[in-house]
Amino acid sequence: MTDPRPMPAHLPFDATFRATFRDLVLWRRDVRRFRTDPVPEKLLDDLIELATHAPSVGFSQPWRFVKVKSAERRRAVWESFAAANARALDGYDGQQRATYVGLKLAGLKEAPIHLAVFSDESTATGSGLGRQTMPETLRYSVVAAIQTLWLAARAEGLGMGWVSILDPAAVTRALDVPEGWVLVAYLDLGWPAEEHLDPELERHHWESRSYTGSLVFER
Repeated sequence: MTDPRPMPAHLPFDATFRATFRDLVLWRRDVRRFRTDPVPEKLLDDLIELATHAPSVGFSQPWRFVKVKSAERRRAVWESFAAANARALDGYDGQQRATYVGLKLAGLKEAPIHLAVFSDESTATGSGLGRQTMPETLRYSVVAAIQTLWLAARAEGLGMGWVSILDPAAVTRALDVPEGWVLVAYLDLGWPAEEHLDPELERHHWESRSYTGSLVFER
């Protein structure tokens, strides 16, 4: 059957690539179970470089990547996670509490790479274009870079997890970054110990995927 979609005259990506890209998106996954094998520094640098080609409001490029290598700083992040995780557990009861206890929500101890990603809210790059009415687009730009990094890492066989169960202020202090930097994500990266197409939280019956039709509206 002929594809009914109109195609530009010089489409650089063929049907095989588009199908593979869909597979990449579906296999991205938030990974929490890592092998401890090291990841080449050059590979990490190449992934970060690719991530900096993500879109940013006004071409502001507000992303700031911090490689967290210090054992002391990693320990501070782990302690923040452990405390926040204990507080979160107190918010659940019954079967939901039991399910929460059984979830693995971070791979901080096993992952060879810890990467903190900040938004430089004080950046003059881009001269404020596009963010006068929506300053939060600086952080949205950082999220776009993180998603680009995530897909690029998956394409190399790496897994990545986004650890949000922590105190951003405590982590920011522990990492001693410049004033005006706001933590957007704390990431762990490494070679996955397991491969799964379905999300961990779906696999362990925490939540199911929403039907796309229920998320799209017309006005």
